[in-house]
Amino acid sequence: MEDIGIHELTSKQLEKLCEIGEQAARNHILSRVTERRITTLDITVDTEGTKPVTVNVEVEVALSPLMNDVDADKLAKEATEKAFQAIKQYLRELSCKSTK
Repeated sequence: MEDIGIHELTSKQLEKLCEIGEQAARNHILSRVTERRITTLDITVDTEGTKPVTVNVEVEVALSPLMNDVDADKLAKEATEKAFQAIKQYLRELSCKSTK
């Protein structure tokens, strides 16, 4: 991620950042596949440091054999991208608040 220019993040902000990323990834997957057709869904959002903060997102999804028309790897990559987009948006919002 690029440098957005925010102050050091608090532990609550880091926790919210992780929640936002996880929820964005989950929402993307559930928008494409019903929960009943997911056999494994593991979403991990980790942060390192507070300034700069390094964010790692990992999405693992395994689908029912009935879902042979959906590429699980591609779905996981898309969900990871959605998580990073949501995290970036949250950090931008924090940046705007910190400059006021």
